[in-house]
Formats: sequence, C-alpha cells, structure tokens
Amino acid sequence: MKVVVDTSVWSLALRRNSIAAPAGEVLALEQLIRDYRMVMLGAVRQEILSGIRHASQFARLRDKLHAFPDLDLTEADYETAAQFFNLCRNKGIQGSNTDFLICAAAVRRNLPVFTTDKDFLSFREHTGVALHGLHEHG
Repeated sequence: MKVVVDTSVWSLALRRNSIAAPAGEVLALEQLIRDYRMVMLGAVRQEILSGIRHASQFARLRDKLHAFPDLDLTEADYETAAQFFNLCRNKGIQGSNTDFLICAAAVRRNLPVFTTDKDFLSFREHTGVALHGLHEHG
C-alpha cells in the first residue's frame, strides 16, 4: 500500500545533523522510497522547499525531489479539505490548510499518512484519516 508522507517526516530526514533525527522515521521513509510506496503532495513539496536560504541548496533539493512526482489532486480533494477544516474548527481543533489537504487526499484514496505531527491524532478522530508510524504514546 502507498503512503502519503507529511512534511514532518521529510524534515527529520533532511536535517543536516543526522544524529538529531530519530532513526526509526528516517529508516521507514527510506524503506517506503525503496519500495516505491511513498506518495508526494505538491503542498508538502512546497513546505519542504520553503525557507531554504541559499539558492544552490534550494536547487539541489528541488532537483532531488523531482524523483517523486506529485499525486494529482482534484476539485474533490480541495473541497474535502475545506470540509475537514470546517468540521475540525467547529470541534475546536486547529490545523493548517496543508494538513487538511493531506488528510483529504489520503482519505479519498484510502491511504495512510506517515507523520510525526501529533495533531493528526485529533484529525483522525474527526476525518477518519489512517495514520502510518505515529505513536500515540511517546
């Protein structure tokens, strides 16, 4: 089964200080990539590339990320993301547009999301998004 990978996991894998990165998540991402099971969303690509200060570093990372084509999103994905945003907000749960777009794309395709962002535990309760690799305790 394919897995939508959230920015939080990519951030761990791309940190300069690899000692600080939890090995489990990074190794799991590497395995998903090797198995051709990793799914990229354009919004995640944008988050990964945002904030890189040096043009040469940006270009290197951008070029490496070209190996992972974006999942094609539809109107229904964006509409579902807006529904999830509104539903969660009405329950007092905050999240970013990108987070809800990730949830919508994953739910509509019956794919789990690989994240370290514990906000997705709250999203799961109200959207039904499946999670891959997020430990509820710890």
